[in-house]
Amino acid sequence: MGKSSEQKTAFVVGAGVGGVATAARLAKAGFNVTVFEKNDFTGGRCSLIHHDGYRFDQGPSLLLLPHLFRETFYDLDTSLEAEGVELLKCEPNYNLWFSDGESFELSTDQARMKNEVEKWEGKDGFERYLGFLQESHRHYELSVTHVLRKNFTSFFSMARLSFLLKVLALHPFESIYSRASKYFWTERLRRVFTFGSMYMGMSPFDAPGTYSLLQYTELAEGIWYPRGGFHRVISALVKVGERLGVTYRLSTPVASVTISNGRATGVTLTTGESLSADLVVINADLVYAYNNLLPPSSTASSLSKRAASCSSISFYWALDRQLPELTTHNIFLADHYRESFDSIFKQHLIPDQPSFYVNVPSRIDPSAAPEGKDSVVVLVPVGHLLDATGTGLSPSNPYNQDWKTMVSKARETVISTVRNRTGADIGAALVHEIVNTPMSWKETFNLDKGAILGLSHSFFNVLSFRPKTKHPKYQDLFFVGASTHPGTGVPICLAGAKITSEQVLLESGVRVPWTTGEVVAKGISGEGVKDIDRIQTGPVLSNVHIGILVFMLLVLSLLWKGNVLEGVGEGTWR
Repeated sequence: MGKSSEQKTAFVVGAGVGGVATAARLAKAGFNVTVFEKNDFTGGRCSLIHHDGYRFDQGPSLLLLPHLFRETFYDLDTSLEAEGVELLKCEPNYNLWFSDGESFELSTDQARMKNEVEKWEGKDGFERYLGFLQESHRHYELSVTHVLRKNFTSFFSMARLSFLLKVLALHPFESIYSRASKYFWTERLRRVFTFGSMYMGMSPFDAPGTYSLLQYTELAEGIWYPRGGFHRVISALVKVGERLGVTYRLSTPVASVTISNGRATGVTLTTGESLSADLVVINADLVYAYNNLLPPSSTASSLSKRAASCSSISFYWALDRQLPELTTHNIFLADHYRESFDSIFKQHLIPDQPSFYVNVPSRIDPSAAPEGKDSVVVLVPVGHLLDATGTGLSPSNPYNQDWKTMVSKARETVISTVRNRTGADIGAALVHEIVNTPMSWKETFNLDKGAILGLSHSFFNVLSFRPKTKHPKYQDLFFVGASTHPGTGVPICLAGAKITSEQVLLESGVRVPWTTGEVVAKGISGEGVKDIDRIQTGPVLSNVHIGILVFMLLVLSLLWKGNVLEGVGEGTWR
C-alpha cells in the first residue's frame, strides 16, 4: 500500500512477534507504519542464532495453536504456504525421561497414547485420560472464545454474562496439578500431564487449571516446527508488512515516547532524533517501557512489584555427531518435582536437580546442522533476577544468585542426566557452546528481571487484572506483547496483536478490514453450503424414546381412568 500525506501515522516500538503482526495489520488498514527495533534483527526472543553452519532457535522451538497462525496470515490476505512457510509435524510430541530408566512418549496418535497410559494406570486409565482431554478441550475452546478474542479494558469486562456463565468451567481457582490429579492416579502421569506449565513460566502447583489447554492443543492439534527455524514465521510477517508499506528501522533504539497534552505524539531515539506520529504502539517489555520509555508514575512502580515469570539458562550446543537417542523434543523431569519448582519460583535459584527441556531441531529439520551432526538447544528454568542491577542480591531475599556457578552446575547436570537416562553422551560430542542467562536476556531484550515470559499468569495477573492494551492515562498509546492482555507465547501474542489493532482502529474511526471473529471453517454455515455439509442439531429424543414416552403416558391414562391410582399418596400429602 502506498504512503500519502493523508495517511494516519503509527509508530511501533519493538519488532517482536506482537509488534510485527500489529504493524502489518495497521498497514493493511491504511496506516503509515514505522517499526523501531533496538537489535539488528526482528522477532525478539523468537529469533535465530547461527554458528558455522549450525542454527538454533533462540527462544520458541515448537509451534502450538496453528489455527491462530493461519488466521493471522488469512486476515492479511495471504497464507503460510503462500509465504513459503512449511510446517513440519513433530511425532512423537515429546519423550519424557525419568531417573528410574523409564520413559513416556506423548503423541497425537491415540493408539500410542492408549498403550502408554494403560502401561501405568491400567485399562481404566485410558478412560480417565479421555476425560482429561475432554476437560482440557473445554478449557481450550472457552479460552479462545471468551479470552483470546475479547479485550478486557476494565473490570466490567469480566462482568460479561457470557464470560461469567463459563468462568467456573475454566477452573481458574484450582491448579493444573490438582485438576490432573483427578484424572491420573499415579505420580508419574501427574507429572507427565502438568510439566507444560513451564511454558507459562509457572509452577504446575500454582498455574490455574485453565492452562491444561496447552496439553490439549499438543495432543489434539500436534506440535509443529517451521522448516528453517521458528523465525521463518516472523520473517514472513515482516515481508507481508513491507509489501503493505511498513518501514523497519533496525538497530534504532527508542529513548522515550513523546507525551504532549495527555497523548502520545511520537518517539525520541537514543540519537536525540525526535519523530512525530498520530499514535504509538509499544511492543517492548511492558514493565521496562513503563519505567524507561514513559514519564515516572505509580503504575510503573506497581508493575515492578508484580510477580514475574521465571527466567532460564539456555545452552545452544553444536555437536560433531548425531545423537539418535534423542528425539526432537525431550523433557527430563526432576525426582523432587514440587521442590524443584519451589527452588525456581520461591528461592529464584536453580534446583539441585532441575527439570529441563532438550530440543534437537536437526532431528526434524536437517538444515539446522551440517550433515551428520546435530544442533541442540537446552532450556533450564531458573529464577528471575532479584534486583534491578542483576547482581542477584536483594535485601528482602537472602539467596545469592551466583550465575557463573549456576551455569556451570546446569551444564554438568544436563550432560550427566542425559547420559544416565538415555545413553547419549553430549559432553563427548560438544564442540561449541553459546549461553543465555537471565542477565543476557535482560540486556539483549530489555526484559524486566530477565523474566523470559513477562509477568506471571496467576489468576490476579490475567483478564482484567493484567495491564491493559491501552495506557490508562495517555491517549493514542497502546501496548501489545507478553505482559499485556491476553498473555505470553507466540500464538497468544498473535491473538493480542489482533485485539490491539482492532482497538486502535475503533478509536481512530477506521474500518476493520478483516473478519473480527474466528475464521469460519468450510461447511459450517452460510450460503453455498451443501445440504450434506450443514451442521444440524439432532433431535433431543429418538423415535424409540418418543415411543416409550407415549406408551407410558397411555398406560398412566388407562390406570387413572380405571381409578387404580385413587388414594395413592394420600397419607403423604395430609
